[in-house]
Amino acid sequence: MVMSPVVNTYPLSSYTFGTKEPKMEKDTSVADRLARMKVNYMKEGMRTSVEAILLVQEHNHPHILLLQIGNTFCKLPGGRLKPGENEIEGLKRKLTSKLGANSPALVPDWQIGECVAIWWRPNFETIMYPYCPPHITKPKECKKLFLVHLSEKEYFAVPKNLKLLAVPLFELYDNVQKLNVEQRYGPVISTIPQQLSRFQFNMITT
Repeated sequence: MVMSPVVNTYPLSSYTFGTKEPKMEKDTSVADRLARMKVNYMKEGMRTSVEAILLVQEHNHPHILLLQIGNTFCKLPGGRLKPGENEIEGLKRKLTSKLGANSPALVPDWQIGECVAIWWRPNFETIMYPYCPPHITKPKECKKLFLVHLSEKEYFAVPKNLKLLAVPLFELYDNVQKLNVEQRYGPVISTIPQQLSRFQFNMITT
């Protein structure tokens, strides 16, 4: 029998949450974001982005930490890599920028684990696919999702204009087909429960 990879998850109460200066979004709308992506594509080629799946547990069930912008839109912490930047080091840089404290002594020791999903953006549109369509020879973005193994205790500094939510896997999975929730989380986040189903969660209580 093939053993499933084990992921240790610690209680949400094990972690400390503080705040730091606001981190403003570069774009005020989806149209602005796609326009900026097009400009960057002309200069640098395909956009490569990395995002982190940070797991905690509440009530003996895995929860994913998501950043909430405003009252509706949620996203995984991460972002665009610099041209030629290593994926692991780039994700660590992005995580520190999004959730690391201003004091280097308090920045988590990010343990980047497995890549659990790869998504492709064929055109300058919002839709992404978990494969690159065969007729697309020049995709506009490749996004990789990595599982990040958290230590038992960490300090997260959340920008004042954002919220950090712990969302249970069942909420993502149960609501995939509800349009209002689909729009809130999007297909990339909503399908994380399926991508994590091959892992065995070790719920550690402290």
